Amino acid sequence: MAFENFRQVFTELKNYRKPKLCVAAAADETVLQAVRDARKEDLVDFILVGHEEKIWRMAMTISLNLGGIEIINVRDPLEAVQRAVGAVAKGQADFLMKGMVNTTDLLRAVLNRESGLRTGNLLSHIAVYEIPGYYRLIYMTDGGINITPDLEQKKAIIQNAVDFMRSVGLERPCVAVLSANELINPKMPSSVDAGRLKEMAQSGEIRGAEIDGPIALDVAINLEAAEHKGLESPVAGRADLLAVPNIEAGNLLGKSIMYFAGGKMAGLVLGAARPIVVTSRHETPYGKMASIALGAYSVVRNESNS
Repeated sequence: MAFENFRQVFTELKNYRKPKLCVAAAADETVLQAVRDARKEDLVDFILVGHEEKIWRMAMTISLNLGGIEIINVRDPLEAVQRAVGAVAKGQADFLMKGMVNTTDLLRAVLNRESGLRTGNLLSHIAVYEIPGYYRLIYMTDGGINITPDLEQKKAIIQNAVDFMRSVGLERPCVAVLSANELINPKMPSSVDAGRLKEMAQSGEIRGAEIDGPIALDVAINLEAAEHKGLESPVAGRADLLAVPNIEAGNLLGKSIMYFAGGKMAGLVLGAARPIVVTSRHETPYGKMASIALGAYSVVRNESNS
């Protein structure tokens, strides 16, 4: 199922049992605004781990009713992270969200061999965009964690994204491995890697997706552009996932979508035992709520299909 917008995700999520989200270092006003809005939508239940006095003070400021929400009072942000990750690892919550804490500190706890959510997979970021005038949500990876991934890392990044997309109903997503054009050029490493990734998909090394590359952005999202260039591709005009060559390309593309096109973004970290909601501190409460909804939907849909 290809969602047209985040509102459809909110609606579909209500067909499943309500999952529980644990927020690490929850004394963050925009995070608590997302908690408030998600409660109004009745999307998930919460455990808030953090400085309880600050959480209550912020909740009063933003009209968040904390009745029925479990709060674990931990003043130190790093200790709050450890407690939150532990709650998810022990099954007390279904997935994790970053509050007022550095992403590096959160992921360090996630990767802890004894008490974390480590799986052995590479951690990677997936962004999901709702773009005015575009007919469905579009996914992008990895514009948030891996800076200059090598070929094997790109393979893992794409597999993480494909597995997640399948978990939210895209049975065989179309993946465009982006470069400047459709020709493999030894002077353009992104095009060489894109060609190899296509071969990996054809040989079954990357599972569950239709992959083409190298492919330019216009061809990936616009069939007329492919026809004009005389290109035939199963991905042309149908790309569900845009796989960028490095974090710089992902950052530029993502911010262009948001600031020039008025897009809304949801963001998750993949590769751990459960999805992790990690958004920018400048992200809107709506974007944070959309991230919560996608993480929750992935959890409960996987559960129902297992």
